[in-house]
Amino acid sequence: MKPRVIIHTAMSLDGRITNFPADLELYYSLAAQWNPDAILFGSGTVLAAVRDNPALAVPPEHEEMFTPPAGQPDPRPLLVIADSRGQVRCWDAIRKWPYMRDVLAICSRATPKEYQNYLKERHIGTIITGGERVDMREALEALNREHGVKTLRIDSGGTLNSVLLHAGLVDEVSVLIHPVIAGGKAVPTLCDPGQAGITGLQIHLVHKSTEVLKDGIVWSQYAVDGAEPVPVQ
Repeated sequence: MKPRVIIHTAMSLDGRITNFPADLELYYSLAAQWNPDAILFGSGTVLAAVRDNPALAVPPEHEEMFTPPAGQPDPRPLLVIADSRGQVRCWDAIRKWPYMRDVLAICSRATPKEYQNYLKERHIGTIITGGERVDMREALEALNREHGVKTLRIDSGGTLNSVLLHAGLVDEVSVLIHPVIAGGKAVPTLCDPGQAGITGLQIHLVHKSTEVLKDGIVWSQYAVDGAEPVPVQ
């Protein structure tokens, strides 16, 4: 069984998800309501964060940072990064993020063995699934089966969102629309199927609720039409 999957995105009025002053405090306070067991990032999102913060690009790696956590159960979510090409090399810095209990990589069988060994040496849990690319359905089922993930929040860009939507794996979409016109390039947006090599993607949604929050920010929630119901345990 796969987890309940929720895409939660902050965007401008013209649909951009970058290059505008998003209210991150509001974004994360709303995101906490789902109490997710894990949060999924795409490697592109992590690499973009590295570009914005060069200190993450070449972090000092200390062996103690890769010691598996011990002690009492940690209520914080698991941070999962889908990285079939083996591009993320700042696991030390990521593991220091205070809001996550641990990290996990999702790779494909085509991911370079050198990178798989790199993850193993650093005690980073890894799910290997799919051939040239990650099989996201198998990966999500493994998250549920092996790591007890019942609710998964997607905190990523339009490429991974498109892959998940195209595979029929998303249950809900939450958008926090800011009263800003960001302009600039047409991408990134919430859904960029062309970046994922997907054509003809059209997803029908069912409106659940809309609220006007502080500073005119609009929060709308939708269920994916036809999504399989996922029991919440």
